[in-house]
Amino acid sequence: MDERDPATPGTPSAGTPSLGTPSLARTPDGRSWDQTGSLLVLREVLARSQRLHRAVAQRAGLTDRELEAMAHLAREALGPAEVARRLDVSTAASTGIVDRLVARGHAERRPHPGDRRRTEVHVTDSGRREAAAHLRPMFVALDELDRGFSDADRAVVERYLRGVLEAFDRVLEPDEQDPRQG
Repeated sequence: MDERDPATPGTPSAGTPSLGTPSLARTPDGRSWDQTGSLLVLREVLARSQRLHRAVAQRAGLTDRELEAMAHLAREALGPAEVARRLDVSTAASTGIVDRLVARGHAERRPHPGDRRRTEVHVTDSGRREAAAHLRPMFVALDELDRGFSDADRAVVERYLRGVLEAFDRVLEPDEQDPRQG
């Protein structure tokens, strides 16, 4: 097996599902697609982030969707319909998720400041503290890692990660003009 094959034990992405042997993969223009070290590590980061999400949810006594809702609410207060849209669930499912977060004291409903007929869902201080407690070791390690880079190094990393996000968007928001996009 190719030593760069992600299914090969001992490689950075061992255990990560593969879409085929990387050396046989082709780009849309027919060129060979070679997995570089950075692409293999990126694949492992993506796989590990999924495991991290599940582990944090389990330790906090939350479902994956509840933790995802908490992440959105930590950034900004949202209406119940917006929670449903961001989680890609029905409004009924979103209501259940919010109800459970409220019952645990992780979130609260408040009247919308501009329209008293509407409500917004806010993460509570205790909900924020609970999530932060589970993630703090990772945040500390990432801060130490980031501080070890020069401004120029961070600029390269940021450029790469922004490119990764753009690549993700090609799948999440396919261009309707591109016939290869189902």
